[in-house]
Amino acid sequence: MTLERWARVTVVPATATTDAARALLREWVASPSLRRHCEAVAASMAWYASWSGSDPERWEICGLLHDADFERYPDMDDAEHGHPRTILRRLRDDGGDPEIIDAIAGHAAYLGVERTTPMARALFAVDELSGFVVACCAVRPTGIDGLTPRSVVKKLKSPAFAAAIDRDDIRRGAQELELELGEHIQNVIDALAARQVELELTSR
Repeated sequence: MTLERWARVTVVPATATTDAARALLREWVASPSLRRHCEAVAASMAWYASWSGSDPERWEICGLLHDADFERYPDMDDAEHGHPRTILRRLRDDGGDPEIIDAIAGHAAYLGVERTTPMARALFAVDELSGFVVACCAVRPTGIDGLTPRSVVKKLKSPAFAAAIDRDDIRRGAQELELELGEHIQNVIDALAARQVELELTSR
């Protein structure tokens, strides 16, 4: 009698590596702008991880996946399938990193999940600001080159510019990190500038 050997398929949780996280992001998100937003937040998260002495890869994974379900399930009021409930359920079912899961839950203030970890506070702080800095770069001929916190603050004071971005969340995020707003903005600029080619933030 011969023994049959069955191939074992190992399921790698999406929070295990940046490659696994990007694979899930590509599977769930078709929009180039949303993918770029997630990549921008991931860059900012990796920067803040290094700044705080934490693991950049884990924090980057958190940034990559924080909005992974938004294209498919954008309804924030849907208590079962709305954003970010669907990605949270997927990550829990996959046996994902609990700290990453809690941080993603915490970035959605309407869920009422307290941000108790540095990772969670950083994600909330960089989410809206990363998107805002990207928007600032889009209207500058030099992209991110030469962009200053002063220029970003000036744009923040213009309600019509990138109107969907919550200015209060940006300010609250800096406060939760116990940083001056200008310093926080500079940190995010530095994080995105380090990946300006990938994020398409270079001169036009």
